[in-house]
Amino acid sequence: MSGAAAARGAGAPLVSVIVPTFDEQAQLPALLDHLEALPGAWEVILADGGSRDRTAGIAAQRGVRLVASGRARAGQLNAAAATAVGELLVFLHADSRLPRDAHASMTAAAAGDAGAVGGNFALRFDGGDRFAGVLTAAYAFQRRLGVYYGDSSVWVTRAAFDRLGGYRDLPIMDDYDFVRRLERAGPTARLPGPATTSDRRWRTIGISRTLLSWWLIRLAFLAGVPPARLARLYRRVR
Repeated sequence: MSGAAAARGAGAPLVSVIVPTFDEQAQLPALLDHLEALPGAWEVILADGGSRDRTAGIAAQRGVRLVASGRARAGQLNAAAATAVGELLVFLHADSRLPRDAHASMTAAAAGDAGAVGGNFALRFDGGDRFAGVLTAAYAFQRRLGVYYGDSSVWVTRAAFDRLGGYRDLPIMDDYDFVRRLERAGPTARLPGPATTSDRRWRTIGISRTLLSWWLIRLAFLAGVPPARLARLYRRVR
């Protein structure tokens, strides 16, 4: 896979796609097909937290590197990033998809006059109904305030990731903590995309509880509530 992608993007900067996985055999084949079809030079790394299903077997069959680590997501991402050789890193959930112009838009933003150190993509939840539409609109509103999370496919230059020391070892909000530090590290870019992601994790609790959990947990985190307590609250909400 990596060789074919590199051939399509000969001479282009290499972008490392890092996917956190835990028992993602149902999602992986379609995700890898999607990444295989994208223009540009890519390497794909699975940051695995100890999958017990066929995740590792699928990775081996498709020629995709799998880096095994503990169950903590921050540790998974940092371990995989340590093996990456791309000039840019993009962190992609297994149920998310990048826009077709992702490579061109990321590399242009990083190389442009502003010299973006990273950012994310405009995000669309893919349910196609009112629920997905409300989540998409709410997410866009938050992004205008500088608030975004890992499901919007956060990307960062290799140099900026190293300066920031990667993700902090937090049981929850590790992605939000990272992007808050990224926003202070230099100019960032919200690329138009959109990237898409599944609303499967939120649909069962409904619009009101979803939006309330997003905002309350973030405010509690900013107020200094210990992340371990927030993780317990998050599990109860979900």
